[in-house]
Formats: sequence, C-alpha cells, structure tokens
Amino acid sequence: MSEIKHVFFDIGGVLGSNGWDHEQRNRAIKQFNLNAEDFEWRHKEVVAEWEEGRIKIDEYLDLAVFHKERAFSREEFISFMYSQSVPDPATIAIARQLSRNSGYSMMTLNNESEELNKYRIEKFGITEIFECFLSSCWLGVRKPIRRFYNRGLGIANAQPETSLFIDDRQQNLISASMLGINVIHFQSAAQLRSDLERFLHLEIPGA
Repeated sequence: MSEIKHVFFDIGGVLGSNGWDHEQRNRAIKQFNLNAEDFEWRHKEVVAEWEEGRIKIDEYLDLAVFHKERAFSREEFISFMYSQSVPDPATIAIARQLSRNSGYSMMTLNNESEELNKYRIEKFGITEIFECFLSSCWLGVRKPIRRFYNRGLGIANAQPETSLFIDDRQQNLISASMLGINVIHFQSAAQLRSDLERFLHLEIPGA
C-alpha cells in the first residue's frame, strides 16, 4: 500500500448522527403526525435534487411536507430537522488528533443538503479539523456514484492509492475501493482508532 496523504471522513454515521435519514424522518412522522407512506414517497421524489444542490430547503419542504395546510409551522419543522443532528465526541476527537499530524490533508466526503450540511459542520465543531468539505450539495452528485469520488479527488488533488476514505456504509466504500481508494468501514470509535493506526503506522492519542 502506498503512503497515505489524504484522509477523507464521512460525516453522518461517522462524526455524528445522520442528518435526515430513515431514523430522523421516522421521528418526524411521529412528532408531526405525518402520513408515512405519502411523506416517504414525496421525500424520495425530490431528495436527490435537494442533496445535490439543485433545490433549497424551502422547495424541498414545499414538495415533501407543506403541499397542504399543516397544524405546525415551517419553522417548527426545520427546527426539528436541525435537532436531529448529534455529534459523536469520541470519533471527532480521533479526527482532531489526526489533524494535528501535518503529514495528512483531511477533508470530508458526504451526502447532505446545503442547509443541513452547514448547520452540522458548525454544530459538530469540525471547521478547524478539515481543510475542505466535499459535500454532494456542492459537488452536484452523490455517493456511491463514481463521479462523486472522482470530483472529490480532483478538487483535493489526491491520488486514489494515497487516499483513505472512512464511511459507515458498505455501498459507499465499494464504489470508492473500485477506484483504488483505500477504505475503512466505520463501526465504532475504538475500531476506527485501531484501523487508522494500522493504516497510517502511527499511534493516535486518546482525547
């Protein structure tokens, strides 16, 4: 294996909770008494456009939630959406320790809408850890499409064989590895620390 120069982290499912995945939407269905089948159908119709930056959150909500009069406000729903984002201190501490090693360029590779992405980057306190946030809302394409990784590598000026990508979903890792990117399947903070030390041949101190 070539010496690693770039380390890419997923955000949702690695550095913290997912932003607006099945679990978060199911909570919204219960909280706001939504028709689950109708909401999920409408969400799936427009989520790609939202996460690839072609529409904003207001248009997403117009189409997925507020296509009819509701007993709750748009502001209440957005506040609930933001409240679902919870950082993982243990994993963030590992990323922060690794960022102190000047031998690596650290960036994120994640699928997220622009509004939730900006909120989560700030909420998780990771602006000082990563040099760049390569997110679907700004790349215009989502994982696991190969074009997503090619664009990320191009912007980072990184080579696949000297890059390491961390994600919690196997389908995202398979696409990356087919391009020659080294991958780690995230399952826990302890496992991530161990795998990083093995890949990078260094010791990562605890928080």
